[in-house]
Amino acid sequence: MIPRPKRSDWQIGVIGTGGISDSHLKAYQTQGWHVAALWNRTKATAETKRDAYAPAARVEDDWQQILADPDIDIVDVTLHPEHRTPIVDAALKAGKHVLSQKPFVTDLDTGDRLVALADDMGVKLAVNQNGRWAPHFQYIRDAVRAGEIGKLSSIHVRVHWDHSWTANTPFDDLEDLILYDFGVHWFDFVTSLAGDRVRAVTATSMHAAEQMNKTPLLAQALVRLDGGQASLAFDGFTRHGPFDATSVIGTQGSLHSIGPDLNTQTVTLTTKAGAETPKLQGQWFDDGFAGTMGELMCAIEDDREPLNGARENLTSLALTFAAVQSRKSGQEVEVGTVRSI
Repeated sequence: MIPRPKRSDWQIGVIGTGGISDSHLKAYQTQGWHVAALWNRTKATAETKRDAYAPAARVEDDWQQILADPDIDIVDVTLHPEHRTPIVDAALKAGKHVLSQKPFVTDLDTGDRLVALADDMGVKLAVNQNGRWAPHFQYIRDAVRAGEIGKLSSIHVRVHWDHSWTANTPFDDLEDLILYDFGVHWFDFVTSLAGDRVRAVTATSMHAAEQMNKTPLLAQALVRLDGGQASLAFDGFTRHGPFDATSVIGTQGSLHSIGPDLNTQTVTLTTKAGAETPKLQGQWFDDGFAGTMGELMCAIEDDREPLNGARENLTSLALTFAAVQSRKSGQEVEVGTVRSI
C-alpha cells in the first residue's frame, strides 16, 4: 500500500522533467499532492509536463529559484547522476528535504557526504527506488521484516522481458545497462531483505543471439550472504512469453511471486499453518513512484529515517558496484570494496 502522509499541503519542487518525470508527476497528480514548481534545462519541456500534470505549478528559469522558495518543502531531483549531485547538495544546504532519482550516486564517498550533510541540516534524504513499492516486493519485504518466514536463507529472482527497445537510444551506450541501470532495483530488493548480511557477489553479462543492442541484454549474479544466498537472472531479450518470478525462503516459510510482468504478480506465503495468497493492490508503475514520495512525507512527519533513505541505499549501491566489477574481473568481489562505478 502507498504510504499516506497526514498532511495534504506538502509543496513539491521538481528539478528535471525528462522521460522518467512523467511517472513521478502522474503519481503525484493521482495522489492529490501539490507540485508547486518545475524546472528543466529545456523550458518548453517543463511547460509541457506542467500542462499535463500540474497546471497550477510555475515553471522556473533557474533551478536555484526552487531552492530559494521558502514555501517548497521537498525537492524531487530526477536528473542523471552527473547533473544531480550538485543540485542535491545545494538543496540540502537550502534546508529542503530531497527525493533523489536512482541510482543515488556513482561513488559511495559522495553518498556518505550527502547523507552526513542531510543529518547536519536536519532534513530527510530519500532515493526513488520505486521498485520497493511494487506491490509484490512490498508485501515480500514486509512479511520478511515481520518474521513471517523465520530467518531468511535465500532469495532467487528471474526476470524475463524484452529490453531491446533500448537499441539505438542513449541507453545502448551504457556498458552495464542490465546489471547497473536496470539491475539496481533487484540489488536494492536483495539488500532490503538481507541488509548487512550481504557479503560478496559474482556476476556475468553476455549478448543474446540476434540482439541488435550494442550492450549485453543478458546478465546474472550470485550473491553470497552471511548464512544464505541470492541469485538474480536477467533475460532482457525475451521477445515472446515474458515472465517474472521471485522466491524468498526462510527457516519457517517461503514466499513465491509469479506473473507475466512486474505489474501483474501473484504472491503466495507458505508456512506450517498452510498457504495464503494475499490480494495485492496497485501496480509498480506508477504506484511505486507515489510510494517513494509518500514514504518520504511520512518519515518527515514522524521524524524518522525513510524506508527508502539514502543511508541504507548506499548498501544497495555497494552491491551493484561490486557486481559490475565482478563482471569486469571475472572474480567474486566483496561488497563495499568497490567505491565507485
